[in-house]
Amino acid sequence: MGNTILKMQSITKEFPGVKALDQVDIEVEEGEIHAICGENGAGKSTLMNVLSGIHPYGSYEGEIIYKGKVCHFHTIKDSERMGIVIIHQELALVPYLSIAENMFLGNEQARSGVVNWDLTYQKTSEFMKMVGLHENPRTLVKDIGMGKQQLAEIAKALAKNVKLLILDEPTSSLNESDAKNLLDLLLRFKKERGITSILISHKLNELAYCADKITVIRDGHAIETLVKGKDEVTEARIIKGMVGREMTNRFPPRAHNIGDVALEVRHWTVYHPLFADRKVVDDVSITLHRGEVVGVAGLIGAGRTELAMSIFGKAYGAHISGELYKDGKRLELHNISQAIGDGLAYVTEDRKGNGLIVTDSIKHNLTLARPEFISKRGILDKDLEVHKAKEIRELLDVKTPSVEQLVGNLSGGNQQKVLVGKWIFAKPDVLLLDEPTRGIDVGAKYEIYQIINDLVAQGKAVLMISSELPELLGMCDRIYVMNEGRMIAELDGKEASQESIMGCIMQDSKGEIGA
Repeated sequence: MGNTILKMQSITKEFPGVKALDQVDIEVEEGEIHAICGENGAGKSTLMNVLSGIHPYGSYEGEIIYKGKVCHFHTIKDSERMGIVIIHQELALVPYLSIAENMFLGNEQARSGVVNWDLTYQKTSEFMKMVGLHENPRTLVKDIGMGKQQLAEIAKALAKNVKLLILDEPTSSLNESDAKNLLDLLLRFKKERGITSILISHKLNELAYCADKITVIRDGHAIETLVKGKDEVTEARIIKGMVGREMTNRFPPRAHNIGDVALEVRHWTVYHPLFADRKVVDDVSITLHRGEVVGVAGLIGAGRTELAMSIFGKAYGAHISGELYKDGKRLELHNISQAIGDGLAYVTEDRKGNGLIVTDSIKHNLTLARPEFISKRGILDKDLEVHKAKEIRELLDVKTPSVEQLVGNLSGGNQQKVLVGKWIFAKPDVLLLDEPTRGIDVGAKYEIYQIINDLVAQGKAVLMISSELPELLGMCDRIYVMNEGRMIAELDGKEASQESIMGCIMQDSKGEIGA
């Protein structure tokens, strides 16, 4: 390190009604891992979109100086030709194409318009080996896990001769093991190949683990840059820079007032919708009480999402069997509309794919689940819709100038608030929350936690799926542990620990629990 590879000087970027970046300066040295952190809406992704040409030259003010030259990137192709490659939080892979086809999509190994497939597979294997991805290059992307898809994206970047790799929330969908493997890969690339990385992450422990420098952005301004070995680089110190204050408690306190059983699931079994002999949920029985937050822990692929979606009006799965009881009465749910009508809500982990219509307004997204609440005699009351949407916006502190704003223009954290707000508007009794704080910052997480506490204080019951064990331990009254489709343990929230949860999973994998 020592040579400056990138300078971004006085970068200012405005959207209608919002100044996303205001005179931001950042300097990155060659061969370092430079982290950028900040609250949702602070301007992190916008800054990287300016750098990569997604926001083209002329749409912002300021200068990009890369390898000593002033650069004017009009498209993402312009930045890629210079060795700058960005990997977004939502991966740009085509599920029904193979790893090899994705690897060279738009960069085909062809001569005279004819693809050389032998060369394509050979090069794909070479790049996959570099990132530790041991799959057949002909494997479809949809058939590999999220961790392997992330490795495929990095291999794709290597195929573009990357010099400066930008990763936007690369571990948000990964478990702790896969996340550490990815960070170790960045450290290895830095050491062995001299690749410079810019890492955006809300997981502060990851930044402390691998970053050489951390630039904190708040409200569109670059606040400070912390240097490892020189400055204090702790989670508390980073949070103070992000939110402008000390946060002594990551989880808001809650009075525990647990009531009667709200939802009971008995002997619930679900099969894969495509592979008829594959059981994804295996004889699961759980209970949720009013005023209670119940967690579900497990590794990716344990069946947690499949369980929640199948309970929610059989939104997932085939040949579903078992019984559901709400407030002691048997439920027969055959579709999502019935589930909503009977007081269930499901906050999906995939807010852009299944949770929100990003090309539509905030108000329409907020009221979408229960249009009858803003209608009179079957006719939509537009004034009432705006009024109710504004109420939810203020309740959740969604940062937007108007409820007419498109959801796609919001930051990830504010999109998540809209998704939660959509189901608060539906007035459910039972909320199934699947990774409710994925990809959002500590400040926005705290606000989501407060919303959850407010809901259970009203007598709602909450089932919370999370891959972040500290989150489950900080929020839940009880924690179920799930592995390979089965519920293998139930732990009291006060007595549970990361070690005890992982111990249950490891023991079950060896056949010592539930045999």
